[in-house]
Amino acid sequence: MNPIIQHRRIYLRPILTLTALFFCVADCFVNAEQLSDTDLKNLLARIRKNPVTRADFQEQRVIRLMKKPVVNSGRVWFQPPNKFRREVKGDSPSLTVSDGRQLWIYYPNFKSAERYSLGKRSPLDATIAAINSALNLENVESTFHIAATRVDRPQAGWELELTPRTPSMKRVFQKLAMRISDSLQAERTDMLQSNGDRIMTTYSNQTRAPVPSSTFEFTPPPGTDISTPLGQ
Repeated sequence: MNPIIQHRRIYLRPILTLTALFFCVADCFVNAEQLSDTDLKNLLARIRKNPVTRADFQEQRVIRLMKKPVVNSGRVWFQPPNKFRREVKGDSPSLTVSDGRQLWIYYPNFKSAERYSLGKRSPLDATIAAINSALNLENVESTFHIAATRVDRPQAGWELELTPRTPSMKRVFQKLAMRISDSLQAERTDMLQSNGDRIMTTYSNQTRAPVPSSTFEFTPPPGTDISTPLGQ
């Protein structure tokens, strides 16, 4: 079964995150300082001003019905506000590409691809919005309640906890915790899904260099079996 689109066809693959976008946040912080509304606004503005555009990731998905977590690794590219590319390595590789209008998921081992149209106010749009929020926090205040804390240990940075405002978002996940480094780069994300599953992602080798537009384009190779699970 597709690890991104399961029952009701909508679940994040151990990504977007992407993902991530995707932190393990303790209930109590040592030497923690709660950010005021003004400080939070300034922090978000600084992150958006110079967003990360590429990163390596390692993800662990804890599924309630499985004894062992599912672990993936790969690389993700992102261009604000809604374009991204995610390549998963290993024995079960996959490629997820979104140009902001449609989403492709390609499985090279099976020579199959799934295509999803975006912008139809479906649960998939809420999933993509969650991915984008984790990657660049664009317009995040309109869709999430945010609590932010300044921490000093083990390294200086910020802990953010995002809880969805809208019913469509709440159907996708319960909360998204994030760890932001002192250099304003996403280090870890921890998403608790509505069914109790968790997706935990760590990021490394982040860069802020421009990404070619062709990165977010996808053409299925000849002979690919193409399906549209949610219809046209």
